[in-house]
Amino acid sequence: MIVVTAATGRLGRLTVENLLARGVSPADIAVVVRSPERAADLAARGVQVREGDYDRPETLAPAFAGADRLLFVSASAPDNDLRIGQHTNVVAAAQEAGVGQVVYTSIVEADTNPVALAVVHNDTERRIRATGLPYTFLRNSWYFENYTAGVPGAVERGGIVGTTADGRIAAASIADFAEAAAVVLTTDGHAGQAYELTGDTSWTLADLAAEVTRQSGKQVAHTDLPAERLAEVLTGAGLPAGLVALLVDAETHTRTGALGTVTDHLRTLIGRPTTTLPDAVAEALKN
Repeated sequence: MIVVTAATGRLGRLTVENLLARGVSPADIAVVVRSPERAADLAARGVQVREGDYDRPETLAPAFAGADRLLFVSASAPDNDLRIGQHTNVVAAAQEAGVGQVVYTSIVEADTNPVALAVVHNDTERRIRATGLPYTFLRNSWYFENYTAGVPGAVERGGIVGTTADGRIAAASIADFAEAAAVVLTTDGHAGQAYELTGDTSWTLADLAAEVTRQSGKQVAHTDLPAERLAEVLTGAGLPAGLVALLVDAETHTRTGALGTVTDHLRTLIGRPTTTLPDAVAEALKN
């Protein structure tokens, strides 16, 4: 039995679709979601839908029952302390349920990465190791979608802002990461591994602006802002304070290479090149 948490989110949902595409029987997949009605389409296809909430620890061990492999998708709460509490609940439940292997979506170079978010992932990796359960860490780099979701608006405004300077980003698409997760969940030989999953190449926000300009036919400039000014812009756009702090912190550390490492781990797992910057921009403009 393969159990996937957060299966109504982007990564979890695409991982389930990849599992089905790889020939896993729907009866051998269970998804853990806070709101089962949001996974009704999966239930209609024969996937088991189980209610489980990272904030309600009593729901988790029953939801993980019978899991040979558990995909633990990291929480999306903007507050580090809240995330650590949620992750502590999940790890304890996995141990209680006696899952066969925990596959955890971490962050690239979690043990050394200076971004604030890495504190959560490093702590969670440590907790998982302490359980004695077999594990695999999928240390995902940044999603292309973190940036390309804003491409249509950037075309309208004529600009992309950030505080990364010329720092490089080795992003890949959510689809790339989901495919890698499905591979690890359906093949052997991954226990004890910490895969550094990145795109095949890295790029800067100036590169992104240039590619958007090329494909859209409209001039899109890149403007590098002081961190304080970027925080003001994000706050003005309605983002909550905790998320603003995490984003500005990540961009600040991107200046010094926190998200620029390139490896071949992702490419090797999925057996193909990772999504390119031009492809990611084209997808964003199409949608």
